[in-house]
Amino acid sequence: MSETTIALVTGANKGIGYEIAAGLGALGWTVGVGARDAERRDAAVAKLRAAGADAFGVPLDVTDDASVAAAAELVEQRAGRLDVLVNNAGVTGGLPQEPTRVDPADVRTAVETNVIGVIRVTNAMLPLLRRSASPRIVNMSSTVGSLTRQSDPDAETGPISAAYSPSKTFLNAITVQYAKELRDTNILINAGCPGYCATDLNGFRGVRTPEQGAAIAIRLATLPDGGPTGGFFDDDGPIPW
Repeated sequence: MSETTIALVTGANKGIGYEIAAGLGALGWTVGVGARDAERRDAAVAKLRAAGADAFGVPLDVTDDASVAAAAELVEQRAGRLDVLVNNAGVTGGLPQEPTRVDPADVRTAVETNVIGVIRVTNAMLPLLRRSASPRIVNMSSTVGSLTRQSDPDAETGPISAAYSPSKTFLNAITVQYAKELRDTNILINAGCPGYCATDLNGFRGVRTPEQGAAIAIRLATLPDGGPTGGFFDDDGPIPW
């Protein structure tokens, strides 16, 4: 079993996920690049290795039970444990998103990836995380999932959203429940918001770079023992629920 810190990042072949993998790799960690698309996954791994990171590809579709089980087996064979899981893979759920116009199937798609996918991957990886001395789970959320901010008429909360934003609210709630269940363990689990980053998820309309967006995940992935758990953070600190 390697003594190097082992991390797995879902949706790591591009955008914020790739930058999270790059940032963790720069720390000297071994990083699993979880992604569905084989060509993009291989390209990301090659790019990370060229930059000096110890990266390996993990075929992973967070919406598929068999894929997630195979990913857990691959990580076990590779390292025997997992120290950090970053649940980054996500989708917007398509358009339109106004509650009166949204297609229920698009809501289901958002929840399947952004919430159920996180549960599926987390539960599959928990046996490996429990073997770590300092396990960390980071769920990539968004401030648009904050009910406090969404209910403030003077807050800037982005466009009306009946799929994406509620899926992040749901993810935040799940994060709290995991923290409650795992409070007597050494596993720290938190939600982090990368900010409005320019990625293909939003048509590159964001004002932050993916590298800037990755910073919160890297901070939460490297929390010291006894650090916060069950929290919701961005670069400026705690976010109201």
